[in-house]
Amino acid sequence: MQVGTSDATRAMPRVKFAVDQERCVVLENFQKRGWIQVDPENDWNVYWAGTGACKNLFHGENKYRFGDDQIINHFPTFYEISRKDNLVRNFKRYRREVEKQKHSPVPGCKQGPTPFLDFLPTSYVLPGDFNLFVEEFRRDPHTTWILKPSSKSQGSGIFLVNNLSKLRRWSQESKEPFNPKSLKENFVISKYIDNPLLIGNKKFDLRMYVLVTSFKPLKAYLYDHGFCRFCTVKYDTSIHKLDDLYVHLTNVAIQKHGMEYNSIHGGKLSVQNLRLFLEGTRGKSVADKLFSNISHLIVHTLKAVAPVMALDRHCFECYGYDIIVDNSLKPWLIEVNSSPSLIFTTESDRILKHRLVDDILSIVVPPNGVPNARWSKRPSRDRLGGFQVLVDEEDQKCPKSVSGRTCARCNKSRTLARPWS
Repeated sequence: MQVGTSDATRAMPRVKFAVDQERCVVLENFQKRGWIQVDPENDWNVYWAGTGACKNLFHGENKYRFGDDQIINHFPTFYEISRKDNLVRNFKRYRREVEKQKHSPVPGCKQGPTPFLDFLPTSYVLPGDFNLFVEEFRRDPHTTWILKPSSKSQGSGIFLVNNLSKLRRWSQESKEPFNPKSLKENFVISKYIDNPLLIGNKKFDLRMYVLVTSFKPLKAYLYDHGFCRFCTVKYDTSIHKLDDLYVHLTNVAIQKHGMEYNSIHGGKLSVQNLRLFLEGTRGKSVADKLFSNISHLIVHTLKAVAPVMALDRHCFECYGYDIIVDNSLKPWLIEVNSSPSLIFTTESDRILKHRLVDDILSIVVPPNGVPNARWSKRPSRDRLGGFQVLVDEEDQKCPKSVSGRTCARCNKSRTLARPWS
């Protein structure tokens, strides 16, 4: 028996992995599985790659040909959801298509489709939509807007605008003047959510993790262990605080440089604790509705980009959704990150992100531990870890057999998870 066991062990193929950046939580999870690290240029089974490397693999002159034993952590057209300008365009197109269908995307809705697709703040892509933005601005000149570069992250290049002269002044001072004919970088300008829900008089947003293993059919999983990111300075809407990033931007990359930053908890609160807070202050039914609406927001964002996401069975992707909740407990989508940070700032942060990567691998790698692109990526419940099924369009089972809701107008199941319960 011992010899047989040894032979079986030797017969198991050794999984090889490659990484672009040596993130501790990624390496730990690969190495604990006994996988062997190789350079990206060599043969690998799992490649945890940066978006730049993925562009070269999928769109370079010498397009990479994947084998059935290879998987990678990005879809070829990941930028359709992670670039802010593409997300706005894709969502607007999706919303128009839903409105043309003349029925609600949610069973039982009597208000038409639009009210259920209003979770993206009014947004315009500049410079192309500049004239449309000016028209909208002049309808309500007292509204504050937030301007963001389309392809940057971690709060880089963001500022608030409350008058057109400020926007024009920024254009004149920037390296690339704000001119529709000369500006190379796109920007997204959106109505600023100026009535955020506050805890301790401070603004916060939610970081939610969503794993997608297929867009056609759509298969996605929502992670239970998201967290809130807090500003270090009390919220203040006065004009003299409009440029204070510590008041308005929740990005850890910004807040960690503030005088009030707490390195012990990192300015973070778990989603589970947020839910307990809301149940205690607003009631359980109100909290349930909020998290149901968050699931709805995520599903329809994924459905909005599904038509333009290139199909490739070798791919999976974990997205970091950034969501703000206003004081009426309405969730608003801020952006979607295709490479959410796996750098940890506290011990609890390290544990969360280590488990996140571990649970991702348990879903995308078959139970035998060897990557297989032809595998369905539909693991048993005991392998989901902290994930719950958010939507699975291949699931033909009665929705009552799964904890969720189903679109009554579609033959395929649209299961929405109810996490954090």
